[in-house]
Amino acid sequence: MMPIFRNTSLFSLLLCTTITVNAQWQPAGDKIKTRWAKEINVNKVLPEYPRPIMERSEWQNLNGLWDYAILPQGKTYTNADGKILVPFAVESSLSGVQKTVEKQHALWYNRTFTIPPTWKGKKVLLHFGAVDWDANVWVNDIKVGSHTGGYTPFSFDITAALNAKGDNKLTLKVLDPTDNGFQPRGKQVNAPRGIWYTPVSGIWQTVWLEPVPEQHIQNLKITPDIDNSILKVEVEKNTCSPSNVVEVNLLDNGKIIATGKAIGSEPLEINVPNAKLWSPDAPFLYTLQVSLYNNGKLVDAVNSYAAMRKFSTKRDAGGIVRLQLNNKDMFQFGPLDQGWWPDGLYTAPTDEALVYDIKKTKDFGFNMIRKHVKVEPARWYTHCDKLGIIVWQDMPNGDKGPEWQQHQYYNGAEFNRSAPSEANYRKEWKEIIDYLYSYPCIGVWVPFNEGWGQFKTCEISKWTQQYDPSRLVNPASGGNFYTCGDLLDVHNYPEPKINLYDAQRATVLGEYGGIGLVIQDHLWKPDHNWGYVQYSTPEEATNAYIKMAEQLKALIPKGFSAAVYTQTTDVEIEVNGLITYDRKVVKLDEAKLKKINQEICNTLK
Repeated sequence: MMPIFRNTSLFSLLLCTTITVNAQWQPAGDKIKTRWAKEINVNKVLPEYPRPIMERSEWQNLNGLWDYAILPQGKTYTNADGKILVPFAVESSLSGVQKTVEKQHALWYNRTFTIPPTWKGKKVLLHFGAVDWDANVWVNDIKVGSHTGGYTPFSFDITAALNAKGDNKLTLKVLDPTDNGFQPRGKQVNAPRGIWYTPVSGIWQTVWLEPVPEQHIQNLKITPDIDNSILKVEVEKNTCSPSNVVEVNLLDNGKIIATGKAIGSEPLEINVPNAKLWSPDAPFLYTLQVSLYNNGKLVDAVNSYAAMRKFSTKRDAGGIVRLQLNNKDMFQFGPLDQGWWPDGLYTAPTDEALVYDIKKTKDFGFNMIRKHVKVEPARWYTHCDKLGIIVWQDMPNGDKGPEWQQHQYYNGAEFNRSAPSEANYRKEWKEIIDYLYSYPCIGVWVPFNEGWGQFKTCEISKWTQQYDPSRLVNPASGGNFYTCGDLLDVHNYPEPKINLYDAQRATVLGEYGGIGLVIQDHLWKPDHNWGYVQYSTPEEATNAYIKMAEQLKALIPKGFSAAVYTQTTDVEIEVNGLITYDRKVVKLDEAKLKKINQEICNTLK
């Protein structure tokens, strides 16, 4: 039922305001779009809390229409070129702009915001979910900080730059060389083709404000130990004092079952009685209440969650090294998930869209996702935690590097990166691990893919293992072969084959499949598309999938311990997806896929 407005003049004003705002934005271009594109409200874009692993009740979303300009790098922002819908990248349709930022140009953003009166006396943090790639930020023309790295969140304390009353001005300058630079960029290129896609520049995740106390919690590092029934929680604070006490309550369905306390900066350990273990079949999550006290007074508190689970490897009775979850053999099987959208590029139109691919992955009977050369917003990983999907997390590739030569595992030379390129890789890889550390779904770190920028493989692999001993490390998925890390990963298209086997590590098939099927009216380019192998009907494609799946199942007793099928959805001109790029058509027979996929996932049980 429509609301009844007693004040018709007020209703007219609201209606006119809504029409005016929406008239300032429309999706750009004529490419296919998801059904969620029609649901976008420019006044309420991605309104969900952006950091569910550490949640406070008060915050302010800054997504929406901003002014933007694309200018030569030496020129300062003065006037806007128009409006852009944040947080969609400037090259995307949903930004309302769909323009490319050349290497000699800078992308500028500008908007105003106000601070609620209830935040008086608190520090104000300005958060960016992700900005690709080099960001400089001003508040009221005062420089508040800068950040490089296109895949991780960052924040600034902007309290000192705020006006005492009224509006505040927020200005952002972004540089993004895409494939003209050495920075991690995944599949982005300036000239899209084949497996390489449209650039993504500027803000592409939620921008938001958060009030915090003078002394506050900055980060949580959560590590489960199921062998000893312990949950370790490290609470990072902006300042630390011996008078600080941190308290963590562990809750099971709303009931406190355990409590831990620690003084100052000491980590705390919570004994978890009769621990409920997390798995794809039973993705149980405990609730955490984290409180910070100073001299006995509560100064800050956040809500979080955790899972008791363990990723490891072990040799089975036949001598094959198997992947294990919670000390039990598990064949991990899932799709290559690239996380691209025809309308939002890197950014899903809505939270419902964001979770859709994960839900369909579960519907298809998989238990794992390989997140391919991209890092997702925090909410994506929380959805994986809740739904029960193991994630293999790739490092987005960057720099030039040698191209992959199929099956030349022993012959590839490592890339000789420049000192700045190497330093930047190490910085961004560490930031990605830090960002994702506490999400239970992450099971495997993948530093390199197919020799793309692959360098110092064993050194990087060893560092990753030492920095996070709670996960497994796949040193180079399908890349140059080195005897390091926990996994040996081979790629083969289209059918599964064991091209290499390592008796000391788990041998996995990091990519195979690529069954192509064209679905008319759901194509990025109707007259130009490709797949590793092409079929004409859903029935033919489904039969081909099942045939490959049966081949894979036969290879499990011979040495494979995990596999990744290419891929979840079509992406741009690739039509290898189980689902069309616009997510409107499931291309293969879902019931038949689920049956065979579950058989594969249950092989080692």
